[in-house]
Amino acid sequence: MIQPATLLACIDHTTLNATDHERGVADFCRQAMQLTCDGAHVAAVCVYPRFVATAAGILSGSGISVASVAGAFPHGQTALQLKVDEVRFAVDQGADEVDIVISRGALLAGDHACVADELAAMRDACRGKVLKVIIESGELPTPDLVATATRLAIAAGADFVKTSTGKIAVGATLQAAETMLRVIADHAAATGRLVGFKAAGGIRQPDEAQAYAALAAALLGPAYIAPATFRIGASSLTQKLLTTTS
Repeated sequence: MIQPATLLACIDHTTLNATDHERGVADFCRQAMQLTCDGAHVAAVCVYPRFVATAAGILSGSGISVASVAGAFPHGQTALQLKVDEVRFAVDQGADEVDIVISRGALLAGDHACVADELAAMRDACRGKVLKVIIESGELPTPDLVATATRLAIAAGADFVKTSTGKIAVGATLQAAETMLRVIADHAAATGRLVGFKAAGGIRQPDEAQAYAALAAALLGPAYIAPATFRIGASSLTQKLLTTTS
């Protein structure tokens, strides 16, 4: 079993609600700083772009990164320039990490060049910050498409590939995670570059988090379960994980 402190250190503590507001996000960030286990704290707090500056101000010096969704999250259905502008805005506001969404419509239409070009443009807009690419595996009907989306994200320079936005009925699944992790393993074997993996979308219980961590460790080794390479996007999971240690 992966130790709770190890899992806690890999969590992106997330609030992405239509009802979010400045005071609530500020309180959420202060709460995140109090969530500790054996000296470990969450890896990041993930918020919408408009709240990045608030999060950055509160979390400064805490060791907790500020993550922001961008690129027309969660659907990605807007002009590329607007996606790029949103990524730049998030970085300018103080985001350390940016979670963007792949163009699933273009992927399903077989337009891989469009997907690749958009990802490359948003990679450039990140200006060296950590880039996580969400493939929204629940909208991709076959493992082959999940694998293709993962390869396109990695080829564009993603630091992490991520399962889901958490905004559709089918979020993370172990089947999709295994497909993605095998692509990551193959890429590492071929190039020496180890890409991170983020499971997100419906992971609410400690035993679910354990299952994703165990799968990743089995395919990529125990050292992979660290904030630099493994994340879990969650909101309600964090407190439940701490409760299991009390």
